[in-house]
Amino acid sequence: MKKMSITLLAMTSALLIAQPAFARSEAAMIDAAAAELAPNDYVWTDTAPPAAPGQPSPVAMAQAVTLVVSLPLQRAYLYRGDVLVAASTVSTGRDGNDTPTGIYPILQKNKDHRSNIYDGAPMPYMQRLTWDGIALHAGNNPGFPDSHGCVRLPAGFAKKLFGVTTLGTTVVVTDEAVVGDRLDRSLLQTDSARANAAQIAALDR
Repeated sequence: MKKMSITLLAMTSALLIAQPAFARSEAAMIDAAAAELAPNDYVWTDTAPPAAPGQPSPVAMAQAVTLVVSLPLQRAYLYRGDVLVAASTVSTGRDGNDTPTGIYPILQKNKDHRSNIYDGAPMPYMQRLTWDGIALHAGNNPGFPDSHGCVRLPAGFAKKLFGVTTLGTTVVVTDEAVVGDRLDRSLLQTDSARANAAQIAALDR
């Protein structure tokens, strides 16, 4: 993690020690830092404990995480419950290999995966979003869209993310600019769900 991220964590820790009620300020600081991240940089403050040897992960007992990938911002935002706990730069699909928007469950996880499409290219900490080749994984992160459709993550962020997700964890890929330190739950609604809600609201008038 680069110097800025380390500095942010130190500042955040000092705030929390001095005044635990400032938990929301921590999320706001992550949101502010996300806009300034250089390629391959990330900030991470999630404190879910690691699993003990031979024991199920305590992450399953914590609030679930949701990852939101913003295509225009080339950023990923990790929320635990509704609170922003981490952010990272990403590199998504270049023109002609666009990363599709949508709401995806993680279908498969493999920390040592190699591509079966692109000549066995390494895809460390792979988390599959679709069965036709779209995944999260560690990879080259130049600061702009440059992949064949996958979401490339900085290696450190990819490793940490792999440790806090489970099969079925929700990943949102959006063409909206994501802002704020709380999860916008409207991002979790499909177009059909929004249409149904609108029809129900119309009936209530």
